Amino acid sequence: MIPRALILRSFSLPCTSSKSFTMVNLDDIRAASHRITPISAPTPLVRYNAGSGAGSGNSGTADSRSLFLKLENQQPMGAFKLRGAYNKLCLLSPQQRLAGVVAYSSGNHAQGVAYAARALGIRAIIVMPENAPPIKRNATAAMGAEIIAVGGSSEERRQLAEKLAVEHGYILVPPYNDEQIIAGAGTVGLEIMEQLPEVETIFVPVGGGGLLSGVAVAAKQRAAELGCTIHVIGVEPELAADAQASFRTNSIVKLTGEQSSRTLADGLRTQSIGDLAFPLIRQYVDDIITVTEEEIREAVRLLAVNPATLPEPSGAVAAAGYFFRAHQLPESRWNVAVISGGNVEPALLAEILAG
Repeated sequence: MIPRALILRSFSLPCTSSKSFTMVNLDDIRAASHRITPISAPTPLVRYNAGSGAGSGNSGTADSRSLFLKLENQQPMGAFKLRGAYNKLCLLSPQQRLAGVVAYSSGNHAQGVAYAARALGIRAIIVMPENAPPIKRNATAAMGAEIIAVGGSSEERRQLAEKLAVEHGYILVPPYNDEQIIAGAGTVGLEIMEQLPEVETIFVPVGGGGLLSGVAVAAKQRAAELGCTIHVIGVEPELAADAQASFRTNSIVKLTGEQSSRTLADGLRTQSIGDLAFPLIRQYVDDIITVTEEEIREAVRLLAVNPATLPEPSGAVAAAGYFFRAHQLPESRWNVAVISGGNVEPALLAEILAG
């Protein structure tokens, strides 16, 4: 049952929404993959070994499940967000590049845009929440982006960024609700299918839905080409479960800023799923599950055993879904969890590890 307090505002958006947009497909994702090659090499896919983090083996046993970790924490700026940001900025015209870009983000998209903009010689203005983790805010500034602080809700960030775009002519680079951003994020799924063609289930964290929708499109359409079946499962914090509520009701559910900020997973504190991502999620995602705050913390502890797999809380959510909810899902031998980012605040990590 969806908690009554969660459904503050919803509106109908069936898969055949009348909103005009281009449905992202596998060809778009393949094009994005070629486009981002100069800045983002394929990230490792490693097998998780309980008690020792992860290793490089790709074999499992017939009587046990295997979990592989897609290490987006090893991107140059520590998160998958670089993929979509660079894909988007690469497609800007010379005039648009001269105008500069504006983005809004709690941290990882900010860094992705800042990194891509610096690589392409584009001015970047980033609207960040006042409570953004210092490690993310400082890294964004170090890449040359201009930071404007605003209140903690994702709606405040979006509204200010859109206002700046209108007033100054900046090109808006949304964190997830954009076809080019979704296609760039979808390259994660394309790489998983290339690295582990036998994969049966992919666990993906979901905030605004850009990563989940992109990975689902890539995985399902590639699986269709290969003649195989695959399941894609979205995972989000129980305290910010708007995506699950939206998926269950087939209409986008919106949280308040106060509700979405309750979770430790700061990268997943969006107030609602994107209306471009939602029809793709409805079409290609098999289910969206939730995990508790303590389960997220425990997943961080388990993954932090190996420095190579160290996640931020948002990056640990998909693995938490496998660790604590896989028994509720159809059994599959070959599983992948996307470690979406590793930009964890040192003080927070110390507090989590201390238990």
